[in-house]
Amino acid sequence: MTTQPDRPLSGIDLREEIDRLRKERNAVILAHYYQKPELQDLADFVGDSLELSRKAAETDADVIAFCGVKFMADTAKILSPEKIVVLPDMEAGCSLEDSCPPDKFRAFREKHPDHIALTYINCSTEVKALSDVIVTSSSAETILEQIPDDQPIIFGPDRHLGGYLNRKFNRDMLLWPGVCIVHEAFSERELMKLKAEHPDAPIAAHPECPPHIIDHADHVGSTSSILQFAKTFQGDTLIVATEPHIIHQMEKALPEKTFLGAPGADGNCNCNICPYMALNTMEKLYLCLRDLEPRIEIEEGLRIKAKASLDKMLEMASGTIGKGDLGDPTGD
Repeated sequence: MTTQPDRPLSGIDLREEIDRLRKERNAVILAHYYQKPELQDLADFVGDSLELSRKAAETDADVIAFCGVKFMADTAKILSPEKIVVLPDMEAGCSLEDSCPPDKFRAFREKHPDHIALTYINCSTEVKALSDVIVTSSSAETILEQIPDDQPIIFGPDRHLGGYLNRKFNRDMLLWPGVCIVHEAFSERELMKLKAEHPDAPIAAHPECPPHIIDHADHVGSTSSILQFAKTFQGDTLIVATEPHIIHQMEKALPEKTFLGAPGADGNCNCNICPYMALNTMEKLYLCLRDLEPRIEIEEGLRIKAKASLDKMLEMASGTIGKGDLGDPTGD
């Protein structure tokens, strides 16, 4: 599939045309919190990746246009196989997904047959199919608490999220060595400089951040959790250690407060803008709705295997599975 070009479309009111195509195609437009403000503002739903896919599955839409990255659009297709799922730019990938090739993950699992695979949702469909339980940054703690302490676990692909969970719950999960390039870019030195300028401002951090950032955080949580913290913290300034486009939602909800993006090594947060998320544009969204391309396609057998690990997550997150009820830890 080809990537749609980001080119000016002369004489076209993109917002008007996107709205027209949304109705014509019976489409629902999803935007992750890390998308550009103009995409967030026109979306039907804005949120975390799995939350968006579940909301889209509940609609009667024929088309899902996912303004996010590819693993997110794949998840939408896994949950809504009957719907057409399009992604504005098929090159919108993820450093965590890239860090965990399915063949290497399969070989890693085979070396540790007594381990179950607890896998972060930021991975490919193939890796989901090789996993026992998928987790999100929102559900990981709830799910980990249900797994017996003596059950060996592989956690991937984010070693920082896995390390945070190990420290918090005194676990010894075997960690895949992947990282998010956005959260890896935050600078402890520059963060401390910013904190010195705003000593009363709490720090909210995503658990994909490395330990030297997490250790300074007053709140650690998913994007949705950070957004909720922004709405409830006492004070007028918050330092935010995650991809800075989430600040758009904070400023819309709380215009009277100040939100500061945690800086990178150069003293600003430009390096902390996700380059993959930034590939999606208004022009590309218009083109993918017009052409229904690039389109997500997943072979049905693979989809069913991947969905099993997502279903296990949803069951455990709702508390309907007890300890030890995880099936064969070596099974696909």
